[in-house]
Amino acid sequence: MKAIELKQVSKFFKDGDETIEALKATDFSVENGEFVAIIGPSGSGKSTLLTIVGGLQSPSDGEVLINGLSFSEKKEKERAKLRFDEIGFILQSSNLVPFLTVKKQLQLVDKISKKHSRTEYSLLEQLGVDGLVNKYPDELSGGERQRVAIVRALYNDPTIILADEPTASLDTEKAYEVVKILAKEAKEKNKATIMVTHDLRLVEFCDRVYVMEDGRLTEKEKF
Repeated sequence: MKAIELKQVSKFFKDGDETIEALKATDFSVENGEFVAIIGPSGSGKSTLLTIVGGLQSPSDGEVLINGLSFSEKKEKERAKLRFDEIGFILQSSNLVPFLTVKKQLQLVDKISKKHSRTEYSLLEQLGVDGLVNKYPDELSGGERQRVAIVRALYNDPTIILADEPTASLDTEKAYEVVKILAKEAKEKNKATIMVTHDLRLVEFCDRVYVMEDGRLTEKEKF
């Protein structure tokens, strides 16, 4: 089943009298259990595509389907619910709540969620941050914050994972560990996963690789 499907999706921005085509008309899909990488230079449209898939912004044209449901046509309240229930976001900045400890970050998800979340310590241990549960974000290093953010993204057991440069603040060893976990999540839990990355070494763990250049998405053979 296609967990993610874009049909002729495009995005335009106005800059004075000029129209900037951030994403050209794009057809794109990701199946359940598939791990897809998107690479390309900064400003090429990768993050624009990811935020449209995740419903953080609406396309100018075209249709976005999430698990067969038309995402782009839903009202914001419905999109927000679908985002929380079905999509785990891993962003370049960790976006942790600054006044909550690591443990309380996850407890907040439990309060909002209506489905059973995963056992928190299994994820924390996998990412090597189980000893940080009582610390606040400003007490963590950049890499630790990013790994906690990854735990939080996976904690609600989403059907779709969208990762925007998830390893940018990690050393090589931790980066590989994180991508292996994402690949395992995709395969063993049948999750559709998209990872935007500049690190070409990481695409070996992905099923398909796309290149984004000047708003145009093209599938490439794996390196």
